[in-house]
Amino acid sequence: MNNFISNLFNLNDKVAVIIGAGGHLCSQISKGLALSGCHLSLLDIRMEKIQSLKNEIHKSSVCEILNIKMDVGIKKDHEKALKKIENKFGRIDILINGAGINGATPFFDISEKEWDEINNSQIKGTFFGCQVFGQHMIKNKYGSIINISSVSSGPPLSKAYTYSVSKAGIKNLTQNLGREWGNKGVRVNAIKPGFFPTKWNKKNFLNKKRINQIMSHTPMVRFGETKELIGVIIWLASDASSFVTGTEIAIDGGFSSMTI
Repeated sequence: MNNFISNLFNLNDKVAVIIGAGGHLCSQISKGLALSGCHLSLLDIRMEKIQSLKNEIHKSSVCEILNIKMDVGIKKDHEKALKKIENKFGRIDILINGAGINGATPFFDISEKEWDEINNSQIKGTFFGCQVFGQHMIKNKYGSIINISSVSSGPPLSKAYTYSVSKAGIKNLTQNLGREWGNKGVRVNAIKPGFFPTKWNKKNFLNKKRINQIMSHTPMVRFGETKELIGVIIWLASDASSFVTGTEIAIDGGFSSMTI
């Protein structure tokens, strides 16, 4: 049985690219992929974040790691990163599109600058990631792309107006590419996390009233822990999910299934 499970979910020597690797969710995802046997390319605009992550990963894993600074809203940065990764590893098997910022500005106060910054980091960054790295995968006729959606992809969460729009776009893009690339050896899926609060979330979104509202709408009556994302990532990254594409997988404690 152990050999069966190991073979089914085998990621040994796979090459994984994690965009936004320094973030709250993707840093934990990076650790999980490293422990699963992957070699990593950690991409983020904050080099200090991914350098710290690289050092932490190497305490428990001997995987090869390439750190690259990039702005997800600039297509040239994606293209430059692809060349560096090809030179280092020769191929890419797994892509995690996980960069993104949020905003809690009231709707009538949202500036064009804030609208553009959030959408650039979320939907535009995911678009470029799929376009640039997806083309590499299509050429190789193999790959798994995992985008990061949200329970706010629809119906939207209150207060997170621009973020919700961008996450709805990521869900739609995932479905589009799952359809288009279904016969090309490249699978495109998204995970749909519920509430995995960061310090920023706690400061800008989570007052006592809102926490009570979230808990009353979450059957498990708790927030998620980032380590709880790893299982579904391994499944989607591996050939265990070889007939899964164009879908959005909820990891939300039942939030999406709740009404009254």
